[in-house]
Amino acid sequence: MIGDPFAIRENIDLGRPEQVQLIFARKMQRKTADDGRCRTRIVTQGVVPSLHVYYKNTHLKQYHKCQPQGAGLRTETTINNTYDFGVGRRLKNLARLGQIGFAANRRVLQVEQLTHDCHIGPQAFDQLQKPAEVDGQHVSALPFGQERVQALLTVLVLFCLQPEGFRNRRLRPLLAQLLGISQSQIRPGRMSYDLRRLRLHGLIERLPKTQRYHLTTFGLKTSLFYSRAYQRLLRRGLSELHDPRSLESSPLAGTFNRFLNTLDAYVAEKMAA
Repeated sequence: MIGDPFAIRENIDLGRPEQVQLIFARKMQRKTADDGRCRTRIVTQGVVPSLHVYYKNTHLKQYHKCQPQGAGLRTETTINNTYDFGVGRRLKNLARLGQIGFAANRRVLQVEQLTHDCHIGPQAFDQLQKPAEVDGQHVSALPFGQERVQALLTVLVLFCLQPEGFRNRRLRPLLAQLLGISQSQIRPGRMSYDLRRLRLHGLIERLPKTQRYHLTTFGLKTSLFYSRAYQRLLRRGLSELHDPRSLESSPLAGTFNRFLNTLDAYVAEKMAA
């Protein structure tokens, strides 16, 4: 199942010849691609999207089907000309056509799974939000939004730390400056504790035969996203929403207030009915 069919269009165009021939397991000829028999359509009626993939006279359709228990994603392939797959039209070929259609359905679901995996993000986020045990060592969490955690992840991506890595004593003054405290308030032992947390959570690793560390690929991606999301999205957005001086000038605050007024009016109307 896919949460947003439009994400497929952004990541991979299922109507391109090289993609359609993978789904239907058929080598695409130039004339088939050029005459418009190889294409993708995403149709929205109201708020219900549907996906359509065409190969010659074959039509693969994907849409949400409403049921008493809720909505499910349905994928179906209709073969209108069996000769498109080199199969005859007699009834004895029905099983073969069923195999072709089922295989096409499975392939398009595999493509969607590869292009839109909804589980990777939550797993990466939850990995840092909770304490963990790594190789028998207990490590505390690195919760998003906590002042010291945000400062740590912001410092880690500074360019001055990247060429040769960093040590405890190199990190302390940078972290103190970001937290607005003196370097003496961050003891070496506390800094070692933070480095241990970062290492066991997989954000940094020690350079062999040294006391230096450097960011892992996971650490670089996570640190950049944490710091940018917090500084540019949460801090700025919440400031606009809660600062009385920005209520008139901020589009975000204005839109949110209109939403609240509309919601209040709707509730009052329903309560009076």
